[in-house]
Amino acid sequence: MRNRIRDLTKKMLAAAISLSLFWASATVFTTVTLVDDTPATAQDAADAGAGAAPAKKKKEDVSTLTWIFQSLGITYSLAFLALSFTLVALFVMNLLTARRESIVPVALVEGFEAHLNEKRYQEAYEMAKNDESFLGQVLSAGLAKLSSGYDQAIEAMQEVGEEEDMKLEHRLSYMALIGTIAPMVGLLGTVHGMISSFSVIARSDVAPEASELAAGISTALFTTMVGLMIAIPAIAAYNILRNRVQRLVLEVGILSEGLMSRFQGSGSAAAKKS
Repeated sequence: MRNRIRDLTKKMLAAAISLSLFWASATVFTTVTLVDDTPATAQDAADAGAGAAPAKKKKEDVSTLTWIFQSLGITYSLAFLALSFTLVALFVMNLLTARRESIVPVALVEGFEAHLNEKRYQEAYEMAKNDESFLGQVLSAGLAKLSSGYDQAIEAMQEVGEEEDMKLEHRLSYMALIGTIAPMVGLLGTVHGMISSFSVIARSDVAPEASELAAGISTALFTTMVGLMIAIPAIAAYNILRNRVQRLVLEVGILSEGLMSRFQGSGSAAAKKS
C-alpha cells in the first residue's frame, strides 16, 4: 500500500509539472496573439503618405514578452505565477482524488460483498479497514459499530461519510478561492495602473506624452486580462470536479447502506460471529 501511495504521489507531481508548463505556455501564447494583432497607429499611416512631415524618432522596439513583463512588473508576475502553479497542482490532486477508484473502488465492492455472502465478517472488516478509499472507510466504520446495533452502525457510517466528504470539499474549495483571488489581483493592478497614469498627468505642467501614460494603462489592462485567464478555468474546473465528487459521494451512501442492509435486525448476532 505504501508503494502504491508513493507511486501515485510521483505521478501527481509529474502531472502537475507537465500541466503547469502547458498552462504557462498557453497563457503566453494567448497573450502574445492578442497583443500582436494591434492595428497600425495614426502616426504610421501619416508617415506612409506622400509629403508627410518628419516624425519624431521612435523608441527602440521591444519584444512582446518584454513589454508584458514590464507592464506586469515583478510583483504581479510572481503573484500570477504562484496562483497559476498552485491552481494546476490543486487541479491534478483533485482530479486524481475524484477518480472512481479512489472513492468507490469496484474491487472493494465485489470483495466485500463476497465475504459477506460467505459470512466471513472479520475478513470483510479487514478488507475495508485496509482500503484507503472513501467507501472503505465508511464500511469499516459501520462494521466496527455493528456490535452495538444496526442503527449505531448506520450512524457511524454517516459520521465518517460526512467527515470524508468535508475533506474532499475542503481541498476543492482552494480552487474556488484561486478563482476569486485572481481577478481581485487583476483589479488591484487595474487600480494601480490607472493611478500611475493619472499621477503622471497631475505632476506634469504640460501635456504628457502618450508613452508616459501607456505604462500605467498597460499595467491596468494586462493585470486584468491575466487575472481573468486564471480565474475562468479555476471556477470551471472547481464546479466540474465538485459535481463529480458529489455524485460519487451519493453513490458511496447508496452502496454502503445496501451492503449493510442485510444486518438490519440481526447486527449483534452477525458481529458475534465475526
